[in-house]
Amino acid sequence: MSAQADSANDVLPKHRKTVTVGSGSSGGLGHHHRARSFIEQADGHITALTPLEMGRHELYDELPFLAVPGLQKKEHSLSVAFSSYAAALDTLEADQYMESTTGKGLNSEEKERRLSAMSLLLLDELEADANTVTTPLIFAVLIASLLMFNAGYNISVMNAPEPFVFPGHSTGAWSVAVAAFCVGGPFGAVLAGKWADERGRRGALLLTTWIFIIGGLVQSLAPSLIVITGARVVIGFASGASTVLVPIYLGELAPPNLRGVIGTMTQFALVVGILFADLVGFVLANSTRWRWMFLLTSILAFFQLLLTPFLLESPRWLLGKNANSPKARFIIKKLRGFRYDEEVETEVEHFLGASKSQSLDDDSEGSSSKKSAMAEMFADKKVRLLVVSTLVLQIANQFSGINAVFYYSGLFFDGVIDNPLVGTTLIGAINVLATYAALLLMDRCGRRTLLMWSSAGMFLSCVVIVLALLGYFSKMVALGAVASYVSFFEIGLGPIPWLIVAEMFDGKYVTVAMSVSCQLNWTCNFFVGLLFPYVNESLGPYSFGPFAVVLLLTFLYTWIVLPETQGTTPAELQAALVKKNENVTYHNIDIEGMAASVPPTQDEWAEALAALADEDE
Repeated sequence: MSAQADSANDVLPKHRKTVTVGSGSSGGLGHHHRARSFIEQADGHITALTPLEMGRHELYDELPFLAVPGLQKKEHSLSVAFSSYAAALDTLEADQYMESTTGKGLNSEEKERRLSAMSLLLLDELEADANTVTTPLIFAVLIASLLMFNAGYNISVMNAPEPFVFPGHSTGAWSVAVAAFCVGGPFGAVLAGKWADERGRRGALLLTTWIFIIGGLVQSLAPSLIVITGARVVIGFASGASTVLVPIYLGELAPPNLRGVIGTMTQFALVVGILFADLVGFVLANSTRWRWMFLLTSILAFFQLLLTPFLLESPRWLLGKNANSPKARFIIKKLRGFRYDEEVETEVEHFLGASKSQSLDDDSEGSSSKKSAMAEMFADKKVRLLVVSTLVLQIANQFSGINAVFYYSGLFFDGVIDNPLVGTTLIGAINVLATYAALLLMDRCGRRTLLMWSSAGMFLSCVVIVLALLGYFSKMVALGAVASYVSFFEIGLGPIPWLIVAEMFDGKYVTVAMSVSCQLNWTCNFFVGLLFPYVNESLGPYSFGPFAVVLLLTFLYTWIVLPETQGTTPAELQAALVKKNENVTYHNIDIEGMAASVPPTQDEWAEALAALADEDE
């Protein structure tokens, strides 16, 4: 039996010949329990896939190859949408079969019961990937996350030892040394993409690790602050490369419905790295041991280097170089824990199909490809608003002043509490907890709502900080307001500017949009790192005033201009699936039979498809 989707509300039949492949289970309605499912494209091309494999193909097709925090909601919505879509096809075929064999189709109650049961069965199968994590994937996540940990560590490492590093330095010299981290960042982000394409994802990660080692060694052995500034540029370069490479690498290794979870883990690695730098400061931030704080960058990177034999190459990159790559197939088998070669080949088709749909035109390469993609995005009025909103939010992400806290919290807390490092560490710990809270909220709330709460909460926190520093409240209230400020950042302005790109842009635009966002974010980061000491010197207790203005403008922009960016609902996604596949014919959609069957051999498929060709003739 076969069926074809013709509208968003109905799944109407389009009759085709049934193909029987191998042996299957019997029971239930039995309308095609002995027939393998496959899909037929409008051009006659036939692909042999089970309903579960069809669902996985859609997930690969619709979700970007990026590990991004908060992507779990879209992953689940897509799984729900396809499960309902496939269950409708299954129920339709069951109804057709009963009518053709008994003269009486399913009644409305039977249809509803089967639709619900098959939808839940397929949804359970699709989301089982999120509970099936292999050892090679775990090692890949841990090793790659060390890069993000190192990047986070170097965001905050200059904070605690500032009084002891070459005492007598000027405010300008120190702010340049801190901001130098952001000078290297955008260059690392740009070159990381080129390295990843030329050397492979694994090769680019190893090169970045070596740069961390070199930068850490130079910084720890530096004879002057000028050399430390140069080393910060090198470490910033490695950190910028990490922020690009790690999401791409892990996104290409992980199955689609694990990319959000893994992205969240890498974000945790970053914020834990910030906290670790604060904790280490209690032991090493003094006149005799401060160099060891800088040397830890190299030690962490060297430890990662020891683990690189467990670091696999990206199968997507290998297949992009050679679609017949045996190495890619071997890696896929290890990553997914497959037993059958047929399962591996199906997964290869998912990779190749998704890579093709998420790539720009083949005749556009390099910078011309990027310019073409930007022109296309700005040509579409609806997409244009998203592009502008993404850029505005990236500016707000940094000009909200969050990195002024992580770069200079010691300077800010000086005079607020007896030991500024205690305040800095407390803020680092709250940052970690707030990251976890953000994960829970992003599954429940709209993106626009979270951005408004985030910007409003940060704005009010800035007002309280200023009032506390002016003496209207106690100094401990200022500390609490900074903690509130960081917490509100993590639930909205921190992750959502990046999440919007992964959720709302077409797959082929995600890489370009993410690249432009990354460049703008690092540039704004540089100005915050460079200028805040001067702002603090000039404005004193009003130093958070400029950040409050930015946050107020961000709130107004979000309230008045920004559309809800949470993504489409399962019902809307299902309607999009119907439209997308309106010229596709589905044969033998049997979810219940799929759950009890084993993968067919290539010979069985060949015989079945040959039989279909003979009947068509």
